[in-house]
Amino acid sequence: MIHPSSIVSKEAVIGEGAVIGPFCVIRGKVRIGPGTILESHVSIGNEFGSTEIGAKNRISAGAVIGGPPQDLKYKGEPTQLIVGDENIIRECVTLNNGTPGGGGITRIGNQNLIMAYSHVAHDCQIQDRVVIANSCQLAGHVEIESDVKIGGVCCVSQFIRLGRHCYIAGDSTINKDIIPFSIAQGKYAVVRATNKIGMDRAGIAKTTIEGIHRAIRSIIKGSDTLEVTMQKIRSENESTPELEHLLKFIELSERGIAR
Repeated sequence: MIHPSSIVSKEAVIGEGAVIGPFCVIRGKVRIGPGTILESHVSIGNEFGSTEIGAKNRISAGAVIGGPPQDLKYKGEPTQLIVGDENIIRECVTLNNGTPGGGGITRIGNQNLIMAYSHVAHDCQIQDRVVIANSCQLAGHVEIESDVKIGGVCCVSQFIRLGRHCYIAGDSTINKDIIPFSIAQGKYAVVRATNKIGMDRAGIAKTTIEGIHRAIRSIIKGSDTLEVTMQKIRSENESTPELEHLLKFIELSERGIAR
């Protein structure tokens, strides 16, 4: 299932049932899993590192997957891009390999949707079921937890973390960590509310949602220091895995949280 107009590296390993459409170029060490479809004019891999793409992905025209990192410190080291299963990568998306200074791997999980003209830079770590709308730009070392939704034309600074089930409104610029289960918006983005709808759709219990909502209100509306606020949250709310994840996320923040 390789179109005769496509060029495929001798080092490439193509899984059973994969489709390489017309005018695709696969260079260097590339592994493409079974059932993955390259529609047309897709470029995968580079002459330095390696690219691994899992099963049942669909990659649209003009996407460049596994290109070298856009980092002046990069000198052709054998870094990686690893993409999981059942992702949809739309037109002209660019996903770059990692850098030695960032762990060497850019990683995309499973069942993500990355819409047209978006860029995922070196060493980004994206988990599962993430939606990135059109023309979003992720700088290097960005970490996105599962079930995050990012509106169109958003920019994310390097080393930023986006917490699980957060929602980023379109045309936002993010320069601090966005806490899990929240809605953020603005230039620069700050947390505006709790993502109750997203949590409810994910099947999270209503009592847990209310506890998270009280915690987020205390974080963004209260006048106490963050340390005091977190102590109050723990003393006033029943412990749940979701609440503990929220508080742990804040404790591990190096860039500070947007509030």
